[in-house]
Amino acid sequence: MESPTTRQVGNTETERTEITHHANAAHDTHAAHPDERIPLSLIGSIVAVGSLAFVGILTETVMTVLFPQLMVEFNVNTATVQWITTIYLLVVAATMPLSSFLNRRFKLRTLFVAAVVLAVTGSFIMIVGHAFPLILIARVIQGVGSGIATPLMMNIILQQAPRSKVGQLMGVGSLVITVAPAIGPTVGGAISSVLPWRAIFVIVIPIVLLLSLPVGLRCIRQTRPTEAAQLNPLQFVAIVLALCGLIFALNQAGVAVSEAVSGGSGATAALRPAILAVVSLIVGVGSLLFFGWSSRRSFSPLIRLGWLRDPVVLLHLLPYLLLPINGIGFGYVITNVAQMSLGTTAFVAGALVLPGALIGAFFAPVGGMLYDRFGAPRPVLAAIGTATLGPILLLVFSMHLTPGLLAGFYFIFGLCYALGYSNIMTSALSGIDREFTPDGNAVFQTSLQFGGAVGTALFSTILGVAQAGAGEEGSAAFRHATAVGGAAVFAVMIVICVVSIVSLVAAFRLRAARRR
Repeated sequence: MESPTTRQVGNTETERTEITHHANAAHDTHAAHPDERIPLSLIGSIVAVGSLAFVGILTETVMTVLFPQLMVEFNVNTATVQWITTIYLLVVAATMPLSSFLNRRFKLRTLFVAAVVLAVTGSFIMIVGHAFPLILIARVIQGVGSGIATPLMMNIILQQAPRSKVGQLMGVGSLVITVAPAIGPTVGGAISSVLPWRAIFVIVIPIVLLLSLPVGLRCIRQTRPTEAAQLNPLQFVAIVLALCGLIFALNQAGVAVSEAVSGGSGATAALRPAILAVVSLIVGVGSLLFFGWSSRRSFSPLIRLGWLRDPVVLLHLLPYLLLPINGIGFGYVITNVAQMSLGTTAFVAGALVLPGALIGAFFAPVGGMLYDRFGAPRPVLAAIGTATLGPILLLVFSMHLTPGLLAGFYFIFGLCYALGYSNIMTSALSGIDREFTPDGNAVFQTSLQFGGAVGTALFSTILGVAQAGAGEEGSAAFRHATAVGGAAVFAVMIVICVVSIVSLVAAFRLRAARRR
C-alpha cells in the first residue's frame, strides 16, 4: 500500500518531472494569450486585502523612526525597544505557515473579516495602552492580522490571475505592501512632530473600516471549494518555537555581546543572556528539524513540503529569505543612523527613506511586466546586482555620510530591490503545480517576514554593540560609535546581496540545463 509520504508532491523524480512539465506548459499557455483580461473583482480584492496588509506594514515601519522617542517614554534601551518591531514581524512569520491550511479550510471572505477584526483590535489597544508590555500585546494581535492578510492577497493573485498577467499582478501586490515601508518612516516622523505618536493608530482604524472592509466584502470571490483540512497543532507549535527560538537566540546573543564590551560587570552580566542564546538556538533548530521530519511523515501536514526537494526552488528560497534582512532592516538602519549619528530630527530621518522606497515601490509592477516579457533571469539578476551598489557606496562613505548621501545611496538599493525581489517568488512558484501554490506561498511569505525580523534584530544588535560604553546619546563619542556600527551593518548587507546573487545564478543555470 502506498504510504502517505509517497503521496506528497515532489517525493519522487516522476512527480517532479510532471510538476515541471505542467509549469512549462502553463507558461507556454499564458504566453500564447497576452490579452487576457483582469476581472474588476480581482482588482478590488487585491486593493482590499492589500490595503489591510499595507496598514500592518505601515505601522511596523512607522514605529522604527519613533524608537528614540519610545525609549524615553517607556524607559527602555535599544535592545528592548526593537521588540516593538521584532515581535510584530515574528508573529507575522509564525502566523503565515497557517496560511496554506486556512486557505484550504476557510472561505477567503471569512479570513479577510478575521484579519480586519484583529487589525482594528490591535490598533485600539495601541491607542489606549500606556505600559510597554501592553504595547507588545497589541503588536502581537496586529501581527496575527497581517499574517493572515498578506498571504491571502498573494493566494488570490496566484489562484485567480490570468496566467499571462501573474507577474504583473504580483508586482501590483508587491506595490501595495511596499508603499507602506516607503512612507512609514516619513509618516511617523511627520505625525510625531505635530501630534502624539498614538494618533497614527487613530488614523489607521477608519482606513480599515471605511476602505478595506466594504471593498473586500463586495469584491472577494470564492473560486475554489474549501476542504475538510485538519490543523496539526504539534507541527504548528514546532514552527512557532523554531521561529521564536532563532530570533530570541539572535537577540540574546546581541545582549550578551553588548554587556561583554560595555565594561563594568562585563562577563558576569553577559553570562545569563549568553546561556539563553544557546538554549534558544538549540530549541529553534531542534523544532525546525522536527517540523520538517513530521511534515514528511504526516498524511495531512500543516504545509506540504515535498516540492521543496527541487533544488531550483531551494535556490530561489534562500535569497527570498536573505534579501528582506536588508530590505526591511534598511528602514531601521537609515532612520537611526540619521538621528543618532548625524543628529537629524525624526521627520528628516523618515524622509530620507521616502524617495528610494516610494519610487521603488511604484516600479514593482514594472518588474513584474519585465518578468512576463523576458522571464526571470535577466530582470532579477540585473535588479539585485544593481541594488548591491547601494550598501557598497554606504560602506565606502560610512564615516563621512550626510543626510543627502544616505538618501541617495538608499535610493539605488530601494529602486532596484523593488524591481527584482517579488519576481524571485514568482519564478520559484512557476515550477510547481497550482494546487500547491498555497503551500509555496506560505513558505515564501514566512521566509520574507522571518528575514525582516532577523534584519531588525541583527542590525539593532550590531548598532547596540557598537554603541555600548560610548557614553550618553548625543555625545561625539556616541555619534562616532553609531557611525562605526552603521559601517558594520552595511558590510553585512553586501555579503547578503552577494550570497543571494550567487544562489539565483545557480538556480537559473540549473533550470536552463533541465530544458536542454
